[in-house]
Amino acid sequence: MAQTDSSAKEEVKETTTYAPIIAFISVQKSDNSVDLKTTVQAKIRGTLTKLTGLKIEFTVGTDSTVKKLGEVITDSRGVAILNCKPDRLTTDKEGKLNFKASFAGKDSIESAEELVSVKRARLEITPVKEDSLLTVKVKLIDLSTGTGTAVPETDLGVFVKRMFSALKLGEGKTDEAGEASIEIPNKLPGDAQGNITLLAKIDENEVYGNLEAAVTQPWGTPVSDELKALPRALWGTLPPLWMPITFLILMTAVWGHYIVIIFELFRLRKEEPKTAP
Repeated sequence: MAQTDSSAKEEVKETTTYAPIIAFISVQKSDNSVDLKTTVQAKIRGTLTKLTGLKIEFTVGTDSTVKKLGEVITDSRGVAILNCKPDRLTTDKEGKLNFKASFAGKDSIESAEELVSVKRARLEITPVKEDSLLTVKVKLIDLSTGTGTAVPETDLGVFVKRMFSALKLGEGKTDEAGEASIEIPNKLPGDAQGNITLLAKIDENEVYGNLEAAVTQPWGTPVSDELKALPRALWGTLPPLWMPITFLILMTAVWGHYIVIIFELFRLRKEEPKTAP
């Protein structure tokens, strides 16, 4: 009778799995909508890598009243953003928004989820122009109780929107009326019509999370967006004419010397006397 060797072990192929890291924030807008933003990464071969093409599901509510808000695929930066309109948002008894971003898992990437809980609030920005003095008034309103309540003693900042990131112009703290006034510099570069976009922000507040409000005003210096050929300059793509001319003269002189030397070597070789056999 054939007997099986009990010491024989089957080869098992081990599959490597990666635990994703989800960075999840909510940004409450001045129109009462909320932006939900996630950044998904994983440590692969010792390097933190951004994960693309993953389906992130966003929900709001507690375990008993969970409401699906939508699904977004992460882009090339591993980022997924969903804008939620006010009519789709539901708060709990404390007036809080309980958001969850979850990933169900795919291939070698494990499932993961992240929670964010913030109180309902709104940030308002109002431009004020008095003679040559430009200011913005920012007001923070708590909406968790159903009625607008001013929030004092809260730090906030005012920025101007730029191509790559916002430039900070100043910061302040709300007073008893929930308001803060911040001065805006004159002659900031704007678009072709002189418009600038001002942003009021509260970042990573313990109670309200992130809030943002924006307003566009013609307070900037017009900067033309017309494409024009740049003049010749040392810092441009086209150098001044004297630079290529000088370069050509120097290179002609250097290679001219090489040509003369080679020509003289051939001439001397031809004039070399022949020895008799």
